Amino acid sequence: MEVGRLSDELRVEQEHTQSLDKTRKALESQVKDMQARLEEAEAQSMKGGKRVIAKLEARCHELESELEAEGRRHAEAVRNLRNKDRRCRELQFQVDEDKKSSERTFDLVEKLQHKIKTYKRQVEDAETLAAQNLAKYRQMQHALEDAEERAEAAENALAKMRLKNRSGSYKSLPHSVSSNALNMKSSSRTHIVEDGIDE
Repeated sequence: MEVGRLSDELRVEQEHTQSLDKTRKALESQVKDMQARLEEAEAQSMKGGKRVIAKLEARCHELESELEAEGRRHAEAVRNLRNKDRRCRELQFQVDEDKKSSERTFDLVEKLQHKIKTYKRQVEDAETLAAQNLAKYRQMQHALEDAEERAEAAENALAKMRLKNRSGSYKSLPHSVSSNALNMKSSSRTHIVEDGIDE
């Protein structure tokens, strides 16, 4: 009885051991499968990570290239802006200089116009004075001609008187009259010339 019981217990224990062994093997198989899957997942993850990293690196290179290009464009824009600013200052300076030159020219034109008006007025005054002097000269010329005519008439009258008076008592008279006539003629001319000079 005891042997049978022990035999049964041994058989049960063996079955239990076999069951545990199957379970262990199944678990080991599962562990190996899980390990393989894990390794595969890690490998896939690494591959995917490498692809992501490669993509990120490529994107970084693209962004760096774009940044460099943008930096060059920015530098070019800054240079153009400086050139335009310098050109703008040059043009503003030229405009200011042209404005100053225009103002100087305008002032010069005003001064010249004022001088021209002054010269015109002086010319008009000179023409007026010349006309007045010409009128005075003509008046003096007429007066001189009249005086010469009177003197000539006096000389003719004196000559006639000399012909009529040939007696000795009247010889001194014609000489005196002739001298007076000549003096009168000379005096008339002198007074006319002096009057012209004084005027």
